[in-house]
Amino acid sequence: YNPMECIKTNINGAQNVIDAAIENKVEKIIALSTDKAANPINLYGATKLASDKLFVAANNLVGKQNTRFSVVRYGNVVCSRGSVIPFFQKLIKEGASELPITDEKMTRFLITLEDGVNFVLKNFERMQGGEIFIPKIPSIKIVDLAKALAPNLPHKNIGIRPGEKLHEIMCPADDSHLTYEFDDHYVIAPTIKFSSPVEYDTNLLKEVGIHVKQGFEYNSGNNDKWLTEEDFLKLVEDL
Repeated sequence: YNPMECIKTNINGAQNVIDAAIENKVEKIIALSTDKAANPINLYGATKLASDKLFVAANNLVGKQNTRFSVVRYGNVVCSRGSVIPFFQKLIKEGASELPITDEKMTRFLITLEDGVNFVLKNFERMQGGEIFIPKIPSIKIVDLAKALAPNLPHKNIGIRPGEKLHEIMCPADDSHLTYEFDDHYVIAPTIKFSSPVEYDTNLLKEVGIHVKQGFEYNSGNNDKWLTEEDFLKLVEDL
């Protein structure tokens, strides 16, 4: 509804943070990205992709300073404001007779806020500058999520909304030649070259990654980690 606000916040705002960090000689900066920045199909995702590119390129703006910039990209935070879980819970509480499902095949990545924060903190120790860090996190089918929250309610298929994907992507196939797989995460190396060469297959914690196969894509539909209805309910209850 207000597309320019995306640009002001995610592009102009990103450059403001970059300029302030360089001016104040901040040593390490991690920008928070989103799965919507990978192969974006809406303006929000496109501005987050632009933000990622700005933060990565900022490593070339620092000169001889020790300031380094990296990015963390992850999926939907469980129970975050505006997400599907509190939306469904609200409908159930209000006595809805059915739950709206955009598409029965739709999947999403899920991560808890605590796991997201811990992943960011760990990457401050790993980062060399210019990487995009992506955690290995589980997926869930939206129909399974709805069944778990309200097993007795029928579903109404309302179709994919504007700017929505069937499956979210975190490591695009187009970046497979830049992507390394580690035990619990992936790293997408920058396409641009920095004045000081960096080997991204080994991080500052001496963890070693391997190059993924050409054409590899990490999306919520081809994930090998899935939440069952029971796993999901336990996650929500714990929160």
